[in-house]
Amino acid sequence: MQSAQLPAIKNVRSEYQDINAQVLQDVLHRLDKAFEAFFRRVRQGERPGYPRFQGKDRYHSFTYPQVGEHGGARLDNGCFMLAKIGRILVRWHRPLEGTPKTVTISKEADGWYVAFSCAQVPAHALPLTGCDTGIDVGLKVFLVTADGRMITTPRHYRKAENALKKAQRRISRRKKGSNRRKKAVRWCAKKHWHVRRQRGDFQHKTALALLGAYDTIYVEAIQPANLSRRPAPKPDGNGGYLPNGAKAKAGLNKSIRDAGWRSFLTILAFKAVCAGKRVEAVPPAYTSQDCSRCGERVPKSLSVRTHICPSCNLILDRDENAARNIQWAGQALRGAAGMPAALNREAPAV
Repeated sequence: MQSAQLPAIKNVRSEYQDINAQVLQDVLHRLDKAFEAFFRRVRQGERPGYPRFQGKDRYHSFTYPQVGEHGGARLDNGCFMLAKIGRILVRWHRPLEGTPKTVTISKEADGWYVAFSCAQVPAHALPLTGCDTGIDVGLKVFLVTADGRMITTPRHYRKAENALKKAQRRISRRKKGSNRRKKAVRWCAKKHWHVRRQRGDFQHKTALALLGAYDTIYVEAIQPANLSRRPAPKPDGNGGYLPNGAKAKAGLNKSIRDAGWRSFLTILAFKAVCAGKRVEAVPPAYTSQDCSRCGERVPKSLSVRTHICPSCNLILDRDENAARNIQWAGQALRGAAGMPAALNREAPAV
């Protein structure tokens, strides 16, 4: 209904006449998705998060939903043709594969980028190794595999924190609305964008290395946002609130977000599909508490980094023990050699 009203709106607001109709329709689709997600969170009892109004200073991308002769965007001898904009010269990152369906143009801190969504993209399968493993992500090290392979955390944000603080202070010293403040904002945005690209480069390379070594990778079905979010206070029954959990993750929020677990797991799953490998999520309950050799549950706090089992005398790094449990759980879900993988564990030491 709103899309049908666009021609009449263009007569009232002349600035919309310079925008392609399909781009305006895509904005309505984005708005519809935002409200659908809002009502879904309300129904599920989550924090709703009412969609925020995106003003001209917060809207940094637009999408052409059709690419080709009948769409608003098309390719022309290495250049890019956009309806209502014209011919644009593009510095190609790599040749396009598959059939482009949609194209999104976004403005980042260091310039403009174009992203294609393609169908029928050919898969580039990696050689099979016949190995599988479980991985446990953490803060002491970025991840640990079930066979003891550790990958350290690069801590990109922590290393750049002083430079980011300096850039933020420069903004606070500038007068609001001045050109010097706008220049300081752009400089600070470039600093953050550099850290973001460093993190993404590390995650892509790490995911590719894992997929080259293993055919199946089991991961925990964790929600990093829940780990770093400060819990809401609970009512105490007397009209006030209890501060329980108010500082539960106060010292780990920055490190958890710097590690970027969710984005890494998303990249790993995406690359696995392209490489002909598998990434499967398993329930995360008690993976750090249970013994990976005998299954004995050994409660331990987060500060205890070594797993010591009083039943089978296994002494192992906490994260490696969790990675082994994740591998056992994943194999049990699939079935290893016709029997649950838990039956294949090592016999307890006598």
